[in-house]
Amino acid sequence: MATRAASVFGIESSLGGKAWCWRGGNMDLSGGEMSIGPGGLGDDIVTQLLLSRGVARDDIERQRTPSLRSFLPDPSEFRDMDAGAERMAQAVLTGETVTIYGDYDVDGATSAALLIRLLRSLGNEPRYYIPDRLLEGYGPSAEALVRIAGEGSSLIVTVDCGAMAHEALAAAHAAGVDVIVVDHHKCSSDLPVATALVNPNRLDERETGAAHGHLAAVGVAFLLAVAILRCLRQTGYFESRSEPNLFLLLDLVALGTVADVAALHGLNRAMVAQGLKMMARRENVGMAALIDAARLTRPPTCSDLGFALGPRINAGGRVGESTLGVRLLTTEDPDEARAIAEQLSRLNEERRGIEALVQEEAEAQIAGQHNRAVLVLAGRGWHPGVIGIVAGRIKEKAGKPALVIALDADEAGNGKGSGRSISGVDLGAAIIAAKEAGLLLAGGGHAMAAGLTIAPGQTEALADWLDARLGADVAAAAASQSLNLDLAITPGGLTPDLVTLLESAGPFGNGWPGPKICVGPVRLIKADVVGTDHLRLIVRGDDGASFKAIAFRAANSEMGQTLLHGAQTRKLWLAGRAKIDDWSSRVQAELHLEDAAWAD
Repeated sequence: MATRAASVFGIESSLGGKAWCWRGGNMDLSGGEMSIGPGGLGDDIVTQLLLSRGVARDDIERQRTPSLRSFLPDPSEFRDMDAGAERMAQAVLTGETVTIYGDYDVDGATSAALLIRLLRSLGNEPRYYIPDRLLEGYGPSAEALVRIAGEGSSLIVTVDCGAMAHEALAAAHAAGVDVIVVDHHKCSSDLPVATALVNPNRLDERETGAAHGHLAAVGVAFLLAVAILRCLRQTGYFESRSEPNLFLLLDLVALGTVADVAALHGLNRAMVAQGLKMMARRENVGMAALIDAARLTRPPTCSDLGFALGPRINAGGRVGESTLGVRLLTTEDPDEARAIAEQLSRLNEERRGIEALVQEEAEAQIAGQHNRAVLVLAGRGWHPGVIGIVAGRIKEKAGKPALVIALDADEAGNGKGSGRSISGVDLGAAIIAAKEAGLLLAGGGHAMAAGLTIAPGQTEALADWLDARLGADVAAAAASQSLNLDLAITPGGLTPDLVTLLESAGPFGNGWPGPKICVGPVRLIKADVVGTDHLRLIVRGDDGASFKAIAFRAANSEMGQTLLHGAQTRKLWLAGRAKIDDWSSRVQAELHLEDAAWAD
């Protein structure tokens, strides 16, 4: 393998202001023809992709085809897992009334749906409760838990929430109801009272459990399902009935994991890889309806989960009815599934409009905060259901963590905020620390995302505190910013076969980045704006091959304006993801452009 180069083609500052570096070894294939085939250069490319993502050389084959059997840990290695599984198995055996209490986002909906479908297959008909984002806010409330207990549930399982719900769980305990917490958010050293609290991010977690702190809540729920079946198997429960096939639940795990932007390495990558296969089988009626509503005519990919399916489930909790996602993913009625999926698509369009208005107002505040390490943007009348999406958009544009706060979000005049972070900056831990410092009424999250409740008049103090806490981390992250490339090819090498080869090292997502390639040199034939701020290019290389490149939401960026108005006379290198053009009448490859640099 070639040694790592300091930069790709000497590019230290691209049109996007980044240095181009090789992620692993130098795979510059732009000087000649590239062969793709078993045992040839193609296999070397996949091996290189795996090595450059941290895979040990002796682990290549396991990582090349990630299976659940190869990555699944013993659930008993996690604290409280056995206690939680035994309590749920008892509820199945004795026919208790169980309520699944889920968060209103995709991870919460898929986690709840997974346990609901599991319990139904075991002969128990659970109830479920999804709080209203606007009226109740995040996490279990004491009022809701006590009411659920009063309505006859002897066991409540909270999913994707509960790790910091000290007061609510204390009230449930006092009411005599057992609560199992299944979560993945950051915990404090003081844990709430619960029958079991299963969370790999407990501060007292064992080594094996802590190594799986990247799991989404739905992944933790899947491990709990494995443990429950083991408990029931030991009682002889399956001697007279069929044992559920947990593989059928992996489509839910894949959707929740990707939509929650959990790191796709290790167990997560294996579960998502297998979950995508389950999704393609369309055995979950609701999931199939969701795929159809998104107008997908091929099996979904990771990108589809994050940008087409996940947002539709989220739309119910953001601007509609919070239970829609769980209802869709648990129904067995095709007509009901179709109606809910169509309703979620309409709500998603409504969400887009609301989001655009909030984003415009939030971006207007950025200029006054250019010296801030963390952007803290706040406004009255902003819809709390879209602030997380807006925070993510602003984080991408600004290259630094962003918090977006909807002021006067409740009757007491408190603000509700949502934040998104960048790699290397743990926003969730900072928000928990801010709460402990008395700056917040409530708050929590994980490294890349966080939520909070803040009292009136405290926004500026929070911004100052975050600057002091995270300033050094943000500066370090910014200083190391670069575009990491895996492969350089001539335009003629950008083929559907190459796309298939590169994608075979997936699934890709957060923590397991998709392969980025450099193509060129090329000359610009055409540049125009399509859709909403998307930049489309047609280019041709010295080898005579031409292809299309598209840069999403980039027409008004500095790079976009340069390519639109000042690049016709110079040669370029283009960098991004190789993809199949879904809109073309024939199968061809295109480049999803992320950056460009002069080649002359």
